[in-house]
Amino acid sequence: MLKPRIAIVVAEFNEDITSSLLQGALTTLAQQQVPIKSSSIFHVPGAVELPIAAQRCAMSGQYDVVIVFGAVIKGETDHYDYVAQSVTHGCQQVAIKHNVPVIFGVLTTPTRIQALDRVGGSRGHHGADAALTALKTWHALQDIQARCEV
Repeated sequence: MLKPRIAIVVAEFNEDITSSLLQGALTTLAQQQVPIKSSSIFHVPGAVELPIAAQRCAMSGQYDVVIVFGAVIKGETDHYDYVAQSVTHGCQQVAIKHNVPVIFGVLTTPTRIQALDRVGGSRGHHGADAALTALKTWHALQDIQARCEV
């Protein structure tokens, strides 16, 4: 059975949170029998660098789906708003331009506690959710392609 080729790009900033996102995704993908090679996991300094790394993955032709993980926590400055909007828009543009889904696994939360709640705490596991979204999106696109072929 055909399996998707998945790249994962992880921001190092807020590494305790982003590494938990990554582990949740890897566990979920392994449970779905979609192993990820360590050579398909890429690290960038922060969330702002996620779109350009996702673009390189998409341009390579080696991946069917790219998952990006980051954690942007509000704090006391407006920097949060600019980073969150920039990363969201950049990832969306990569997906549309290169016809490769970019699954947005970036947490944007007001507090660190809320971010931790989303990596295995009271709010589930966003990394696992992103992995399942990647698989569902890939299957949906495979279905669309099969039905739309002439």
